Amino acid sequence: MTYSIGEFAKILGVTPSTLRYYEKEGLLTPNRDENNLREFTDDDIGWAQFLLHLKDSGMLVTELREYTKWRKIGDETIPERLNLLKNRKHLVEREIQVLQQSLDILNRKIEFYNDRLKGKTYEFTLYPNEDADS
Repeated sequence: MTYSIGEFAKILGVTPSTLRYYEKEGLLTPNRDENNLREFTDDDIGWAQFLLHLKDSGMLVTELREYTKWRKIGDETIPERLNLLKNRKHLVEREIQVLQQSLDILNRKIEFYNDRLKGKTYEFTLYPNEDADS
């Protein structure tokens, strides 16, 4: 099945201008019909969804271009693609750790204020598990 740029954008939850930008950057290569209109296929859906996940992971357009180039070359570039994905995974894991620490602090501060409203008083410690002598 083929999809117009508007239909394809709707499927992916992006704007047609986003798809045009991805095409301009070499990340998507839609077919063209006899009127030179873009035609996307079911195969394009999976690839575009994967690109969006990579983008959401924080991958830069330059990295997306490199990955796309390697994908077009074929299996001989699997080591490069694997390395890029492992590096991104490490960065995402680090971001998750930072966000989890922030969430923990927010939760403890909320608990602190709820306790204060109930009449309990104590000092809030930002990092309670750290040794005071450090």
